[in-house]
Amino acid sequence: MNNSEIIPMASDHAGFELKEYLKQELISQGYNIKDYGTFSTDSCDYPDIIHPIAKDINNGIYPLGIIMCGSGNGVQMTANKYLNVRCALCWNEEISSLARQHNNANICSLPARFILKEEALKIVLIFLNTDYEGGRHQKRVEKISTLLK
Repeated sequence: MNNSEIIPMASDHAGFELKEYLKQELISQGYNIKDYGTFSTDSCDYPDIIHPIAKDINNGIYPLGIIMCGSGNGVQMTANKYLNVRCALCWNEEISSLARQHNNANICSLPARFILKEEALKIVLIFLNTDYEGGRHQKRVEKISTLLK
């Protein structure tokens, strides 16, 4: 199995139960998962969990990843510190699809306290199975990682 067939996932304590649900559902559908943690509902600091997965996406080890916390914001902000990461906060199916199609998002951030687990699964499946359109979107996506001086 190569790394493009593995879906890395991570969460803080607020996203732990959703991560576990999604992990089991994805495994049952034939996906291979790499779990970066956290591994309980014990309080933890989301940057400690998110930096390793974001670094691996940034370095091209995995093409796509899924992360979550209570609001989805803290983990998204952390992941987006990496130049090659385009992490999108996805709270419904259309946002998930557009994040892939138009922005070539490579990490999906979920707000665990604000969406139902069944909706989260739909969002993730759309994210994993929607292609980037390229074309008119490419020049914009390239500008995302350009450092301003």
